[in-house]
Amino acid sequence: MSKIAVMGDWDSIYGFGALGLDTFRFDESNIEEAGRLLRRLSEQDYAVIYITEALAARVPNEIEHYRTLPSPAIILIPGISGNTGQGLAAVKKSVEQAVGSDIIFGGK
Repeated sequence: MSKIAVMGDWDSIYGFGALGLDTFRFDESNIEEAGRLLRRLSEQDYAVIYITEALAARVPNEIEHYRTLPSPAIILIPGISGNTGQGLAAVKKSVEQAVGSDIIFGGK
């Protein structure tokens, strides 16, 4: 059975553990490890990896590498510091690529 992971700062992700999701805590001191873990999780049985927008901004090349692959789905979520809009922009980009036009915002 596929698993779900959540990556980000502790304050943003600790509640996901209560839902049975695997949580992986990262802060400013171990960003390089975040990229390595993302690669490792993608090779394991993780179908979905939620990652905070703040952490995703620090590992953009890793995120972009998996954007076109069917699995794992990497979903950006707002963190404790708030919503940057990066997650919604990523969803919009994926929908435009799949459908061929902006059906979510109508080009706005």
